[in-house]
Amino acid sequence: MNWKKLGKALLFPPLALMILAVPAATAFLVYSMAVPGTESVVAVVSYVLAAYTLTVWCCRIPWLIRIYKEFKEGNRYARRWREDDRLRVNLSLLGSFVWNVAYALFQLWLGYVHHTFWFYSLAGYYFSLAVMRFFLVRHTRRFKPGERMRSELIKYRACGWIFLLMNLALTLIIFFMVYWNRTFLHHEITTIMMAAYTFSAFTAAIVSMVRYRRYRSPVYSASKAISFAAACVSMLTLESTMLTTFGDGTMDVLTRKLMLGLSGGAVSAVILAMAIYMILRGGRELKALRRDPAAGGKENEDGTEA
Repeated sequence: MNWKKLGKALLFPPLALMILAVPAATAFLVYSMAVPGTESVVAVVSYVLAAYTLTVWCCRIPWLIRIYKEFKEGNRYARRWREDDRLRVNLSLLGSFVWNVAYALFQLWLGYVHHTFWFYSLAGYYFSLAVMRFFLVRHTRRFKPGERMRSELIKYRACGWIFLLMNLALTLIIFFMVYWNRTFLHHEITTIMMAAYTFSAFTAAIVSMVRYRRYRSPVYSASKAISFAAACVSMLTLESTMLTTFGDGTMDVLTRKLMLGLSGGAVSAVILAMAIYMILRGGRELKALRRDPAAGGKENEDGTEA
């Protein structure tokens, strides 16, 4: 028996088999965690299959990197996506706007059905995000970054004021979490998926805030500040979910309330500080533009095009 050939066949199976192994391993893993328990035969098989699937895909990492580089350089749409920051910002704002409106309407409907301010508060929070993203995407679709600086600063400062209103809705959410011990309860697998998404979104928001500073565009900065604020609130929601889902009865109610209160206060303080900074910075730079109108582009005092 040719062991070398066998090992190569096991580590580098056909691509179709590798693709099919991913959903199969995922389905077996989810089933083994949710139904029979971690010590059953099905669970052992699912762990072996998941480990094998991960191994064969890791062996293909150099090939995947090469394919990715070829696609990134050869495909005109991928090249445009990489080089056009304005396109990425527009699509990101538009997609986030649609999601925020849909989710806010859903929370509003839940508030109407259950007659509770809990869902109304969540609806108000997501409507606030949607309003800010709507005003920003209208600007980024028409103008390049820095082309209408006065208009950008007006929208930047307006986002700061909306952040103050949004912080009120957030305060209500924290109040419900702490005072009435209102938390989220999900399945363990769902909670783990939420954690992966939340930490990814939080990391991406921080990276984007640093990355887009080089454009010196108040609108771009405002869009990334919105993403950061949303990620902070998602982190707070994740903490509440994890304390409830994985609490296992070992943490008393007072300790959980204290942790949520401290975390919620920190998030609220960060958003409040960001709002005040945006209002003050926008007002200061608008005054500077009034002293030097040529620096703000061809537009009227209210930010409209001249």
